[in-house]
Amino acid sequence: MAGRYKSDLKWSDVTPKRDYMNRRQLMAGAGALALGSIAGPAMASLGARKSNYGRGLELNTYEDITSYNNFYEFGTGKDDAKNNAGRLTTDPWSITVDGMVDKPGKYDLDDLTSGISLEERIYRFRCVEAWSMVVPWVGFELSDLLARVGVQSSAKYVAFETLVRPDEMIGQRRPVLDWPYREGLTLNEAMHPLTIMATGLYDEPIPNQNGAPIRLVVPWKYGFKSIKSIVRITLTDTRPPISWEMANPREYGFFSNVNPNVDHPRWSQATERKIGGGLFSKRVPTLMFNGYESEVAGLYAGMDLTKNF
Repeated sequence: MAGRYKSDLKWSDVTPKRDYMNRRQLMAGAGALALGSIAGPAMASLGARKSNYGRGLELNTYEDITSYNNFYEFGTGKDDAKNNAGRLTTDPWSITVDGMVDKPGKYDLDDLTSGISLEERIYRFRCVEAWSMVVPWVGFELSDLLARVGVQSSAKYVAFETLVRPDEMIGQRRPVLDWPYREGLTLNEAMHPLTIMATGLYDEPIPNQNGAPIRLVVPWKYGFKSIKSIVRITLTDTRPPISWEMANPREYGFFSNVNPNVDHPRWSQATERKIGGGLFSKRVPTLMFNGYESEVAGLYAGMDLTKNF
């Protein structure tokens, strides 16, 4: 496959980072669309799809987003990922795609995403990493990648695995979880347009501590569902095991949708704090499906969301 298109410009040359940080512009909607175009002549000719996703949301700072992370492969502290992830080698990078697909194989990341990168958009998503935050991810829909490899009709789930490299990912030297980190979605969840593969945030490539070079983002679910540093994607007809459910099924279910009506066994999930406001920042009501109820509730029609948590 041909290599990925690389423009002379970054999308920040069209929409500078300072504009993203201007709350008045966000509230006015001047750049507060979830999906905006990437800079460059090829992107300009495509025409960006626009959406109300993220309108009126105040973004967290780059420092917030990259300094307070759950990434146990680098340690269990919120700042361990930033402190320890710099040693991770992310180039070259390959992803094995297997299971119920027409074109299984081990793909170089550039080859796997060749062409798809031209469809990249800016996604302003509420995300739950540890506390809640609003992140301007740069990425593309997972469904575009799955279409490239050909999903077979018998597939019902998409499973993911994170890299195992304990010489660089020092948290893997301890059996905190059963490595590799595993996650999974139903195929319907995976094909939803809000389910994206992120390769950057703001006008920067995605930092190591946030899941470089490519990670999943599922904004209506708790953050541990959005698996980082992906090296395997498997299509299957059986529900795949996921790391936190394997470790503690009483507290962590397969779906893990943000649901203020289902308490964690050790705390209430009815309210939340936004990262960046400090320990004593005001708690606000947690939104069903993290604020994306109108977009994704139909995926769970007829399902008992207290049982399937």
